[in-house]
Amino acid sequence: MMLPELLVDAKASLGESPAWDAKLQTLYWVDILGKRLHAFDGKDRPVQLDELVSCVAPRRQGGLVLARRSGFWSLDTGVTAASPRGKLTHIASPKGEPTTNRFNDGKCDPRGRFVAGTMDIHEKKASGALYSLSPEGRVTKLFGRVRISNGLAWSPDHKTMYFIDTPSREVKAFDYDLETGKVSGRRVVIRFPETFGWPDGMTSDTDGHLWIALWGGARVSCWDPRSAQLLAQFSVPAWQVSSCVFGGAEMNELYITTARNGMSAAMLKKYPLSGGLFRMQTNVRGMETFEYAG
Repeated sequence: MMLPELLVDAKASLGESPAWDAKLQTLYWVDILGKRLHAFDGKDRPVQLDELVSCVAPRRQGGLVLARRSGFWSLDTGVTAASPRGKLTHIASPKGEPTTNRFNDGKCDPRGRFVAGTMDIHEKKASGALYSLSPEGRVTKLFGRVRISNGLAWSPDHKTMYFIDTPSREVKAFDYDLETGKVSGRRVVIRFPETFGWPDGMTSDTDGHLWIALWGGARVSCWDPRSAQLLAQFSVPAWQVSSCVFGGAEMNELYITTARNGMSAAMLKKYPLSGGLFRMQTNVRGMETFEYAG
């Protein structure tokens, strides 16, 4: 297994939400605070948007689904003379969200629902929630009292959903009803020591292991959620590691996003590649990035 290599020295303020489009062999990712959507297919292609963009997933019918600060949107990525960057269309917004909240991490479940969470933009109040957007465009609140909604992943049998509220330093598991999209049986399966940094985004492999990015930890860690055992750790030459996803032709490449927002000049000198996009060859096969069915 090789150490992570730098693919794009993007200097992203807050790189996040990597999503692999197997049909196009393209990695999508975002710079939330930079209001940029990136597509990497051997070359990085950033698109500047006019609003915070928090997470992204491919759609079965083509194009993308996004969570922006104001709600859920679709993006037709077809290039036309009138709309060279694609057409954005509003799908829905959750009701009752505080104006001081924004969306953060999100991804699609195996049935094509887009699940994404919100957070207090000041990272102080537990005013966020986790929402599910159905293929028909209905928004359902799964649960509330979330401070910084982060990592989502499903087990290989799709019966368990994993979730991270970063300040808790915990990975929680839920029984997941694939037919209805409802969650139950909330429980803690992994607790992180303070020395690890903060658990952020995550993904899963076909053995059911969780690969978790560590913000302020300069690494990605691999865990068995059934035993809470740490299986491996991999150093990343960036202090704030935000998320990861499997991709590549054999689904054995781990793509890793990082951030440089809030870092001091001294820390940036120590970790000058912070904000870059990285890739690491692994000896496992990752689970696919599920597509939005709407």
